[in-house]
Amino acid sequence: MALAATIFKAAIDLSDIDRHHYQHYALTLARHPSETSERMMVRLVAFLLHADAQLKLTKGLSETGEPDLWLKDMTGQTRLWIEAGLPDARRLAQAAGRADHVVVYAYGRQALQWWQKTEKALAKLRNLTVTIFPVSVTQALSEMAARSMRIVCSIQEGQLYLTANDETVHMDLLACRVRDGDS
Repeated sequence: MALAATIFKAAIDLSDIDRHHYQHYALTLARHPSETSERMMVRLVAFLLHADAQLKLTKGLSETGEPDLWLKDMTGQTRLWIEAGLPDARRLAQAAGRADHVVVYAYGRQALQWWQKTEKALAKLRNLTVTIFPVSVTQALSEMAARSMRIVCSIQEGQLYLTANDETVHMDLLACRVRDGDS
C-alpha cells in the first residue's frame, strides 16, 4: 500500500512591491512521502515569487511529466514552468521546448556543484533562469514548516522577507541568481 501525501495548509499575505501584486492566498500543499519539508518550502517560496491567479502547484514528484508549478494561459499553452531541486539538463531542455519560460530554484549542499556540472549543457536555453537558494535559508524555511501555517511575505527590490511562527527568513534574490533567462 502506497503512503499518502501529508497535507499542509498555508494562509499567506503577500506584498510583492516589485510586481505591484498584493494578495491573500490560502494554499494547500501536498507533501509527497519522499519529499522533505525543505523542498516543500522551496516550492512555496517559488509560488510566492511568481504568484498569479493562473499559477498552479502540480502533482510534482507524483507526476514525472509535470513541473512543481506551472502557469498556463487560456489556450493551454505553458507560459511558465518551475522546477525545485536539481533537475537534469535533458529534462530542462524538454521543458524549455514546451514553455515560454523555465525557472529552476536549486537548493541543497550539492546545488553549486550541480550548476557547475550542468551550466554548459544549458547554455543554449535562452528561456531558462536558475536561482540557487543558500542552504542556511532553505534550512530556516524547513524549520518554519507546519501543518497549518500563517505566513506574511514581502518582496521589494529583490529582497524576500518571509515571516511565520515569529521567525523571519530574509533572502537577497538577486545574489542567488546564477543565470537570468531574460538577458
